[in-house]
Amino acid sequence: MTTIDTTAITVELPEAFDPRWSRLPGIQVDGRRITIDPAEYFFRFESNTWLVADWELVKSQLLGVDETTESAVEQLALDFIKNHGESTSDAARVLTTAYEVYAYLFRDGHLASLALAQITADHLRMLREAATLMALNKVEPDGHISNVGPCWFFPAATSVVFDLDDKMGGMLDEVYHGGWFNEHRRIESVKAHAALGGRLVHGCQSVPDQSGGVVAPYGASMANFRDDLAAFKAGWIEQVYAHRVNPAA
Repeated sequence: MTTIDTTAITVELPEAFDPRWSRLPGIQVDGRRITIDPAEYFFRFESNTWLVADWELVKSQLLGVDETTESAVEQLALDFIKNHGESTSDAARVLTTAYEVYAYLFRDGHLASLALAQITADHLRMLREAATLMALNKVEPDGHISNVGPCWFFPAATSVVFDLDDKMGGMLDEVYHGGWFNEHRRIESVKAHAALGGRLVHGCQSVPDQSGGVVAPYGASMANFRDDLAAFKAGWIEQVYAHRVNPAA
């Protein structure tokens, strides 16, 4: 891996995270306080800047705006990012913003509409935590994937942290990227992810194959993204699974 800054990332979030996140290298959880050592946590860490927008501004100026025949929701989000996006090297700000985004997208009120009886409020909490950490991953405008942490490989990471078996891990991944298959949730996702400077993109199909998701800037080359992802994913997935406490899960 390439590391440009090994300074520890520390953040205190509104919700206490599961202490089992500490099973993964380079991350320590103490209630609401999370500390990440970039040199140990990331497989690849080439950029310590991210694009963010104020979540309160997203809530007040974007979430309630409807698309029209002249301005699709993606255009609304792109214009908002152009007007309000800020580059930051403060990873704690990225994580704090991401927590707000995913507390909104994976709120308990969605349970009734998911039509998945086996998914509980506790599973949505798992999604909020994993997706928050996922926000430190990064794709450059040319499609190069510059930051890759274990939460890129969503089912693998959640199996390690939450002792999920493969079936439930895959089901959780379905809920994570299910916005592609539910237009109401997709529109919510496009708007909310403006706070993280882009849109959520996936390298996988509906059946999880651990090709992951990341918030990518609008206009990023998806062809380069696909090729870069294919080149690295298999070996790093194995490394994440190696930290399972119960290898038979």
